[in-house]
This record gives sequence, structure tokens and C-alpha cells, in this order.
Amino acid sequence: MSVSKKISTSIESASWVRKMFEEGALRKAQYGSENVFDFSLGNPNLEPPAKVKTILRELVSNNSPGVHAYMPNAGFIETRQAVADYLSNVNDFSFDCEDIVMTVGAAGATNVVLRAILDPGDEVIMPAPYFMEYNFYIANYGGVPVVVTTKPDFSLDLFAIENAITSNTRAVLINNPNNPTGKVYRKDELSQLGELLTLYSQRRGEPIYLISDEPYSKIIYNGLVFPSIFDAYTESFLVTSFSKDLSLPGERIGYIAVHPLIAEKEIIIGGLTLCNRILGYVNAPALMQRLVPFLLEECVDVTLYQRKRDFLCKGLEAAGYRFALPEGTFYLFPETPIPDDLEFVNSLMEENILTTPGSGFGGPGHIRIAFCADDKTIEKALPGFARVLEKYR
Repeated sequence: MSVSKKISTSIESASWVRKMFEEGALRKAQYGSENVFDFSLGNPNLEPPAKVKTILRELVSNNSPGVHAYMPNAGFIETRQAVADYLSNVNDFSFDCEDIVMTVGAAGATNVVLRAILDPGDEVIMPAPYFMEYNFYIANYGGVPVVVTTKPDFSLDLFAIENAITSNTRAVLINNPNNPTGKVYRKDELSQLGELLTLYSQRRGEPIYLISDEPYSKIIYNGLVFPSIFDAYTESFLVTSFSKDLSLPGERIGYIAVHPLIAEKEIIIGGLTLCNRILGYVNAPALMQRLVPFLLEECVDVTLYQRKRDFLCKGLEAAGYRFALPEGTFYLFPETPIPDDLEFVNSLMEENILTTPGSGFGGPGHIRIAFCADDKTIEKALPGFARVLEKYR
């Protein structure tokens, strides 16, 4: 066998997003890109803010020695301090550079946290639907994913989470705003979750950690106020990136922030920093780290995504689709008219419409539509969406 048994098995269950993305490339070559309507991958279609290119030009023109050299594994101190200052301004707590670790995107951040806190057999509770790669991230370190349901509107089900807590529970992992549903968890939900975890942590005499994955925190709609995980629970980690709000997914830059009052902070930061190195990341990209301090307040024009959301939802609603209106992200998670969401995805593919099955996200009976696409793609796809739904009526 050319690869390990574990990887061979994982290939079979690997990300549907990537599978559909690759299918899209084949279909575009066959039918022409203008005739294939690709909603499979959450690849932002908005250009980064103009300031990104301006600052990058200045940075690459810097001929000072050591611009591209190694730095501390946690990142440049000045970058970490800039992130800490930003978080101090938007939270009720004061952060220091020691509370921040710069990472290779939010995926790298999540892996670093999990590697630092998990022993083999430790359980991580995940409300479903969830970002499909979490299963792999947890398994990387011998952890056990424990999937729990959410309420019909995709809000957190505290009873389900409580019933899933065992002596092996090490963490709860949430994604807010949620990929694939677009749900934004509210402040009161997070506060109740924090109270629950505090209770069980006290009973056990050791913390159950809360990890909040937040790369879409600036992409929220209709005036919603995004809640801070740090207000909800002390034993918490924020993992995030600049992939979505700055449209820089390929640059792989993000960070971990730990709660300033987390217990045993010194050893936790030491563990995170070590894991950032020994997992092979070594450090986050130097050029992107130098860019971050100038862009912490920047964001793409979210009203453009909201307009796409409204246009898509209006068309699908008229066709008869049922869904919860996304409150954030650029994903829609409509119900399928048949239980087999993979069959429905394949039927859409016959119309050259590429989506992903909800079962891959722990949400069977749904599909995920990434509406970070140009307006013409959405417009031209709507008749095909309608025809496929009519087929199953």
C-alpha cells in the first residue's frame, strides 16, 4: 500500500467541497466556464481592500536586513501586540502580545490548539452542522469527535451539549458564524454555554475548553452585533484568520487568542508556541504578519455579499426551496426535498450547478450553496435550481 491505512480510509471520506471543486474544473473544460455554476468552494470572489495592495507594495520594497528571516515561533512581537491592542478595543478585557500566537490561517490555529490540549482518547464536542474538516483535525491528535444536534434554527442546543459531556470531554468546538448554515450564535447562547462548562469544569477539577473558530466574524448581516467568546467563558480560545474578511484565503494568515484570564496561561502559551513549530508550520508567513497590523480594522464590502444572499434567497424561495436565512458567512443551507442529499447534489450537477451535500457537514437532508460567486452565475443558475426541485415534487 502506497499510503497509510488511516490516510487511505480518510481519502474516501475527504472533503466534499474539494471533490466538487475538482468536478467543476472538469466541467468548465468540457462545457465552458460560463455554462458551469460553481457554488462548491468558499473562495471569496471579492477583491481584497485596496489598502492591502498599497501596504504590500511598501513591504516588499523594504530592503532592510532580516525582513524575511525567522522570528519567534509565536510571531513578530509587534504584530502580536497590534492584534492584542485590537482585541482590547473590541472586548471588555485587556490583551497583551503574550496572549496571541500568529498562525497559518484558522485551520493552522485550530490544529495548534487541538495538538496542545488533546491526549489520545480525549473527546471534543461539536454542534452539527459543522465545518467538515474538524473530524480530521481532531483525529490528527488521537482525539474523538462527539457530534451533537442543534435546534431547528441551528442555534445551540445546550441540553444536547450537556448530555454529551463525559469524563473524557476536553473541549467544545464551535464555528461562529457557522459554516455551512450562516447561523450567528447569540450572546445569551454563549453565556449559557459558558455557565454550563464552568459547572462541569468545577465538578471535574480541570477545565473543559471552549474553542471558537471565527473567520467570518466580520461577515454578518442586518445589523447583528457579533458576540465575544471572551465575555462568555474564561477557559476559551479564539481561532481565526483574515481569509474571508480580507479575501486572502491563499495567503494563510491567522492567529490564536487565549483569554487573558485563562488558568495556567504561561504553560498554555508555551504549548501553543511549541506546537506551532513542531507541527511543521514553524511560524506564520513573515510578509503577511507584517501586513496584519495595518489591516485589523479593514474588511471587504459586506453589503455586496448581503446583496448576493438576498438575490439568491429570493430566487430559491420563489422556486419553493426551504431554508433559514443566513445571518452571516456567504453560505446558504437549504433543505433537500428528498432525504438523499447526495442524489439531489448529483441532480443539480446535471444542470451544471455545483453544490455540496449537507451530510458532509453533519447536516443530512441539506445542501450547502457558497454564494461568494459573481451575480451572473447566481442569475443563470436559478432556473436550473427550480427545474431540479420541480423534478422531485
